[in-house]
Amino acid sequence: MADARCAAGPATLTYNQMVIDQLSAESADQVFHALADATRRDILTRIIGERQSVSALARHYPMSLTAVQKHVAVLERAALVTKERRGREQVLSADVTVLRRAARLLDAYERLWRHRARGIEDILKGPDS
Repeated sequence: MADARCAAGPATLTYNQMVIDQLSAESADQVFHALADATRRDILTRIIGERQSVSALARHYPMSLTAVQKHVAVLERAALVTKERRGREQVLSADVTVLRRAARLLDAYERLWRHRARGIEDILKGPDS
């Protein structure tokens, strides 16, 4: 019986897009760790608007190029940015897909807490209300 199914070809799978678009716990940790630093948030803001080289970005900060590269590495591990080598320079691009996933995660937490707050409100009103 299993052989007949295999011979028929691959099965078609349907995915729940909400499940696929969710961040794993590890990815969420990396994203929020990356966004916890003001310099990294600023780097991300700058490259969302326009692709820039790491060396051009470094001119905006009172730190060494190496320090900026370390910040970029954290953003890259979180999949918030990608690097592309162009000659001697590394050009950064932002990937807002991961930011959108993080925003959906925060939205889910907000819905949960609002629901809980309504439940507490109902309890405080008492049974006579």
